[in-house]
Amino acid sequence: MDDFLTFTIVGLVTGSLYAIAASGLVVTYTTSGIFNFAHGATGMFAAFVYWKLRFDLGWPAPVALAAVLLVLAPLFGAVVERVIIRGLWDVSEVTKLIVSISLLFGVYQAATILFSPNEGREFQSFFAGNTIDLGFYKLPWHSAITIVAAIVTAGVLRFVLFGTRSGIAMRAVVDDRDLSRLNGGRPDRSAMLAWAMGSSLAALAGILFAGSLSSLAHLPLTLLVINAYGAAMFGRLRSLPLTFLGAGLIGLAESYAIGYLTLDAPLTSVLGHSFATPITLNGFRASIPVIVLFIVLLFLPPLKVRAGAQLKSREIIPSPRPARWLIGTIVLAVVAVVYASAFEGIRTAQMGQGLALGIVMLSLVPLIGYGGQISLAPMAFAGVGALVMGNWGGDGTIGGLIAAVVVTALVGALVALPAIRLRGLYLALATAAFAVMMDNLVFNQGAVMPNGSLAVGRLDVLGVSFDSDRAHLVLIAVVFGLVATVLVWMRGRPFGRRLLAMKSSDAACVTLGVNLATTKLQVFTLSAGIAGLGGALYSAQLTSVGPGTFNFLNGLPIVLFAVIGGIGAVGGALFGGVAYAMAFLIIPDVVPSLTGVLAFGSALVGVSLGRNPNGAVNETARSVKQLLAERRAAKADGADPTDLDLLGLDGFSDVDRVELDRATGLDAEPLYGPVRPVAPLAEVLAHG
Repeated sequence: MDDFLTFTIVGLVTGSLYAIAASGLVVTYTTSGIFNFAHGATGMFAAFVYWKLRFDLGWPAPVALAAVLLVLAPLFGAVVERVIIRGLWDVSEVTKLIVSISLLFGVYQAATILFSPNEGREFQSFFAGNTIDLGFYKLPWHSAITIVAAIVTAGVLRFVLFGTRSGIAMRAVVDDRDLSRLNGGRPDRSAMLAWAMGSSLAALAGILFAGSLSSLAHLPLTLLVINAYGAAMFGRLRSLPLTFLGAGLIGLAESYAIGYLTLDAPLTSVLGHSFATPITLNGFRASIPVIVLFIVLLFLPPLKVRAGAQLKSREIIPSPRPARWLIGTIVLAVVAVVYASAFEGIRTAQMGQGLALGIVMLSLVPLIGYGGQISLAPMAFAGVGALVMGNWGGDGTIGGLIAAVVVTALVGALVALPAIRLRGLYLALATAAFAVMMDNLVFNQGAVMPNGSLAVGRLDVLGVSFDSDRAHLVLIAVVFGLVATVLVWMRGRPFGRRLLAMKSSDAACVTLGVNLATTKLQVFTLSAGIAGLGGALYSAQLTSVGPGTFNFLNGLPIVLFAVIGGIGAVGGALFGGVAYAMAFLIIPDVVPSLTGVLAFGSALVGVSLGRNPNGAVNETARSVKQLLAERRAAKADGADPTDLDLLGLDGFSDVDRVELDRATGLDAEPLYGPVRPVAPLAEVLAHG
């Protein structure tokens, strides 16, 4: 009985941490509609700042706490809401999530720049060494403070939301933002206040969690929020009481699993297949929060399609010609040969890595760009392809590569089966949960990665060896071009039109007889297969992969760079792959001091997507096209191009310019190919 009570107390302490973190997520989401993926990173950064003030500069603990929780953290939240979040009202759910992920990446990189990960930092818990004797258990004062902090947080939130004018205004924003404004409310100010409160709660959770670790570490503190996702979803991102209840249940489940589940017994065989290295379930305990998250998402009532829910945003999906990309494949192969000849050795290998990751980014084009279905697990699927390639195609046979694509596609289909009921944020969280479970339960298994790594051989096709870095780079370039050509061709086919229609309006598709579940299943399967192909080639380029190669956090920059390039354009994936190689591999290798700076700069570009959701490739192409059209028009009229400013065109927005181009016929020869008139949705679906 004493053990049970002890595990219960420990579970309540853990649940209290999750409750504090999750409550901040709920507060920010309900007032802005933005799920703050940077919540954990905010708490991590706050813990480092508190350490600096308290232990490095010697400030008294109450003063340091007040400075972080009452000044710095709320100020940071208010600035983020005012500068970044407020401008996301007319962008898609994908862009909102990417901006939030970019913010996470940026805060994390800023912390690594200001507080080097190579430096050890001791973090003393509150009243370290002092305990409360409960008879059956000596409860540390820090743990008791954590429980009390959760209770106080619940009480303060209850009072603020229901007992103050500001809280009533915040709840009014939740119910109907426009109606609140019509009745004299100020929803922007309410959202700013909510983000300030959310940042303070993140900071409190980060400081308390750091005290339980006794030392500061960037990654564990950042990942805290992932464990809080399940609690937040337990309350449907609306109910604080249910959020606290969910946090308590998750904390107790973790504690009881540690105390009563024996998971160390290895499995030597599954379905008659014997493993040279036994399989263990040690990662199950760490996966409990995300397993709970996945289960909660599966049991949520299906989201109803809404009439009139047609997508209205500033995003444009190009429609290039497949023939151009077929020619582009040849050009890309030639460029790869020239590059490999000019930069032999490590630079060729690094560009090969980036281009292979570009194929992984291509997997997001049909899924996110065409279909509007969000996935945060591209690297998890890439990891499956790598495992298959290493275990069954280690000798470099083409069969191993084919097996990697097929097996990964089947895994994608299995993940899609429960996920097809979801969309938007819920789908993103479900795929994130899958990625974390793969980290804990698969990639760390000795059965699939003996001795902590997996050797992967390069292809040898019909006697043609691609063992050298130069040959393998050319191979990856050709594969990229061929996959891109297929996706561009698919864009104009019935399946591609169904995907675009689904992205535009679920309700219209259902009304016209389109089976959304089947369409989602198909595009998830296709996307996973492409990611598996990219993962197999990426692992072959590396020649060896480890458990951390395909973890969840490593996958976030892949999604980020794909969207930065332009998620609806295959050229965006090419840009993203090359940019990733330059920013994360080549330039940091040449100038190590720029490592953190370039990563932070990439995050800033991702944050700017709120103002430019079409990505770098699309916007650059549109700018060039617009400039050429203006010059042609000016030349035809015998006027100087700058005379267009006299007509007020310099004050037009990008959207205005696009509409003007279409109205005046200047859009007749776009860079991406001929203009294709947009048919009514009913006509499109009737032919597809």
